[in-house]
Order: sequence, then structure tokens, then C-alpha cells
Amino acid sequence: MKALVLTQAGHIAIEDREFDEVLGDNDVKIKIHSVGICGSDVHYYKHGRIGPFVVEAPMVLGHEAAGIVLEIGKNVTHLKAGDRVCMEPGIPDMHSDQSRAGLYNLDPAVRFWATPPVHGCLRETVIHPAAFTFKLPENVSFREGAMVEPLAVAMQAATKAGIKPGDIGLVLGAGPIGVVTALAALAGGCSDVIICDMFDEKLAVAAAYEGLHAVNIKTGDLAGKVSELTSGNGADVVFECSGAKPAIATLAEHAAPGATVILVGMPVDAAPMDIVAAQAKELTFKTIFRYANMYPRTLRLLSSGKLRVEPLISHTYKFADSVEAFDRAAAGHAADIKIMLEME
Repeated sequence: MKALVLTQAGHIAIEDREFDEVLGDNDVKIKIHSVGICGSDVHYYKHGRIGPFVVEAPMVLGHEAAGIVLEIGKNVTHLKAGDRVCMEPGIPDMHSDQSRAGLYNLDPAVRFWATPPVHGCLRETVIHPAAFTFKLPENVSFREGAMVEPLAVAMQAATKAGIKPGDIGLVLGAGPIGVVTALAALAGGCSDVIICDMFDEKLAVAAAYEGLHAVNIKTGDLAGKVSELTSGNGADVVFECSGAKPAIATLAEHAAPGATVILVGMPVDAAPMDIVAAQAKELTFKTIFRYANMYPRTLRLLSSGKLRVEPLISHTYKFADSVEAFDRAAAGHAADIKIMLEME
């Protein structure tokens, strides 16, 4: 079948590939329709590695996907051929201690699409466990279905934050994960969420949503906006989504006493933090790594209209133009939030 293959850093191409996959009793075969380009895909494209994960053999990219069920295994009862679905890309060992505890995202043996040496989903069809394949509601498009994966990260963050109705949130970073985290925080009960970044183009997309307050940290008054919305108390929940060392260093600055801080973004290497400032406010720090059990919740919110992601899709390319799409994503245009690929 046709697949988008990364052969080495800086080189991807559509190639004919065969995959050693067999439909098992608990699996489904899916025709891929839409795939979002993630920052990790771009990082592998540009650098050939992310930390200890090194592309040592040709690898198919892509892990944010939706498609149509073609076949089902004999034990599958909740899906049928023709169903529109999205797929959770991380497959854990269901017998691991972490999986039995409900923390399957932390299973050390998890196999995650487009993480070396596991092939991703930018190909014509995939075989996937039915347990990690979810039917799309009728009013949720394929494009929205492909957005469930980054939304699940945001939902994990909002859930970990323990948001109380009427909380004021602060999100640092208005990239794809930052914006969807802000939306998840609103859906989770925040009355208002402040989101900051250095690029007006990204902030303009966020500002179009009711309840989101966009501030440019270079030219705007972040402290003034936080003070205005919180009566000078500071944000109740803070989400660090940039992975930028300067942002991490000053996390306590705009947080309310007793606030919760969720570390979502991943810095390239160790980042300093003002521990004393955090102690003086008794801040609670939590981390997330991907997500667990968030796909059904996310799909319900998408179907209800409480999460709207279509405005975040900046450009859509056909699969035949995948190289052009990745080159645009790698260029890092300030106005781009999510670039989508469609197989047909």
C-alpha cells in the first residue's frame, strides 16, 4: 500500500510498502481518512529522533487519525464494517501493573504509532485493537475525529487539574496543545482562561473563542489581565504547555496561593524553576504523559458542541501532497495551529 515513510532526518516520501499485519479476533481493519500532523511527527522529520527514540530504520509517520472500518475480528461486537472511527494510537500491555491500575499510558511497554520502531498511520489501511478504536458520533467529522488525539492530552491535563466550577485558568503557550488545553479547561468548568504566547497570529485564533483571553507576553500585560480577572488573586489553575525554560522558571508568578500547576509541555532538557516562590504559595505540581481513558469523554464533548476544533485546522492537504504539508509544518508558520492530511 501507499505510505508516507521517513527514511532519514529531512527525507520523507510516499512509497509502496508491505506491512506484516494480520487481523486478529479482537482487531479491526481501518481505511485511513484523515491524519493530523503532530509536533512529534515534525520533530522526527527534522531531526530523526526525540530524546532516546531514534529512527534507525524507515518508519511511517502519523498518529492522529480517523477512518472507516473495513473488517472486524470475530470477537468484536461494538463496531461493524462501515463505521466511522478514530483510534487511540498507544497500545499497552494490558497485563502490566500500570494497565491493571488504570494507568495504561504509563506502561513501559506501550507501542505508540510513529514512535521508533513502531510504524504510524499515514498509510492506506491499518489493523488496530478494537478496544482502542472508537465510533465517531454522527455529527463529528473525520477531521474532528483526527483531532481527538491532541484533545485527549488536553483532557488529561484538565482532569488532573481538578478544576472547580468558576476557576480562572492560565495557559502558557498557544500552540496546538496549548489552545486545546484552554478549551478543555473551559469545558471542565473554568469560567475564563487566559492564554499567552509570543505570536499574535496564534493568539488571534484563540481569542475567537468565548471565554479565552489572549495576551502577547512580549507586547501585552499578562499580569494586568490575570489581576483583572482574578481580583488580584492569581490563576487557580496554571497549564504550562510551551516547554519553554523562561516560562517554567516563572511558573509561580501568576498563580494564586494554593493553585495547581500542570506541566504539559516538554522542555528539550532540564529546566530551572523558582522552588521558593512555589513553596511560598504552596503550589501543587502535577505532570501528565499522554492520556488514559480520555477518548470517550472527548468524543462526547465534541458531539455536544462544548468542544469546537474546526477553527484550529489551518490547512488541509491531500495525501499525495504530504511532503509539501510536512514542509509547511516544519517551517513553523505563526498562523498555523493544526495541519491536516486527507487520504482521498
